[in-house]
Amino acid sequence: MSTLLIKNATIVNRGQILEGDILIKDGFIERTGGIIDHPGATEIDATGLTAIPGIIDDQVHFREPGLTHKADIGTESRAAIAGGVTSFMEMPNVKPATLTQELLEAKYAIAARTSPANYSFYMGAGNDNLEEVLKTDPNSVCGVKIFMGSSTGNMLVDDEVVLEKLFSQVPMLIATHCEDEGIVRENISLAKAKFGNDVPIRYHPDIRPAKACYKSSSLAIELAKRHDTRLHILHITTQDEISLFDNTLPLAEKRITAEVCVHHLYFNSTDYERLGAKIKCNPAIKGVEHQQALLPALLDGYFDVIATDHAPHTAQEKEGNYFDAPAGLPLVQHALNVMLELYQRGDISLKLLVDKMCHAPAICYQIDRRGYLDPGYWADIALVDLEEEWTVEKNNIFYKCGWSPFEGHTFRGRVKHTIVSGHHAFRNGRIDDSIPGRRLAFLRG
Repeated sequence: MSTLLIKNATIVNRGQILEGDILIKDGFIERTGGIIDHPGATEIDATGLTAIPGIIDDQVHFREPGLTHKADIGTESRAAIAGGVTSFMEMPNVKPATLTQELLEAKYAIAARTSPANYSFYMGAGNDNLEEVLKTDPNSVCGVKIFMGSSTGNMLVDDEVVLEKLFSQVPMLIATHCEDEGIVRENISLAKAKFGNDVPIRYHPDIRPAKACYKSSSLAIELAKRHDTRLHILHITTQDEISLFDNTLPLAEKRITAEVCVHHLYFNSTDYERLGAKIKCNPAIKGVEHQQALLPALLDGYFDVIATDHAPHTAQEKEGNYFDAPAGLPLVQHALNVMLELYQRGDISLKLLVDKMCHAPAICYQIDRRGYLDPGYWADIALVDLEEEWTVEKNNIFYKCGWSPFEGHTFRGRVKHTIVSGHHAFRNGRIDDSIPGRRLAFLRG
């Protein structure tokens, strides 16, 4: 692996912004800041560019195996690095669902062959695979995923006895999707009685309302407190849930943490009229009052991590009626752009953006030597032109599904280079996938 020298960057790291160079050798950062000279190094001129740690996305759906007409690990990891995301953690609701250690390791094998980004995969929990879940290695797997709300296949965990066993016996991080299934099913029945199969998409947040999220999140937190479980609740969408979380402890000391996703920060229920099922997702994008409460809660430390819940479907699939159009939207390539738009509005500082997208996931998941631009850490770096304007169009979308809810929108700020584990994997719109990313490791006692 070649020695790289990034020259003249504006470096954002650990709550500081400084000017200087970054030296990378054998995949790791050797020196950061000041003027660095190293004869023989391959230089990257970062004049006018901002260097941030590679983004760590703790929630993506890359659809492999079984759903590869929508996406696959190779295509979506390329989209990730085009957006400055150098590490991802991928979900188990594929076909077959990742409910055994053999199926889990099969996904790691695919990533080792095809992913230019660093990777980890969640072990899936079902109602009947506790023995398999307990075999999961906490130091080589990001976490155990529990769908405490409707999902695909055998992924819904609604057996109270099983939930008690999972929360009491799993020794590693449990990540949950929290929506109460009973409330959702009742609302589906009411909607069908009123509209038949032609339910208007704007009713999605009524079918999956705030009370369904709050009831399920409350249950997860109750279980976690009872058993001292390391719990991470994914994609919080409601103002109601904010009070469930603690903003007084340092992140490294929290046993219960929360994530908010870029689309819930960016969109609200008024956007269904314009975008329809393109922004249908679970949990639902909700009213303005919920959207406007999420960012302040993030800034105040109630929410710890920003992620995407990247979940692509084909454009044709999204054109179905309310019940046929699947939930989820592609986001991983444009997550940084969404947050940079909020930064440019003055809604979030660049330092806090980096903290929530890069540092915090590394702390939350106890990832080995990633998430910071520190000597001795893996060289995962995004170089961003904060001023370049560009418009999202089909010809610059890397997703296999070929579309984005941001098509036609002009962002200010563009990723120019992405370095993954010391490899210069993306430069000025071109991907070099000749060296794969690496499996994430975790420092858990």
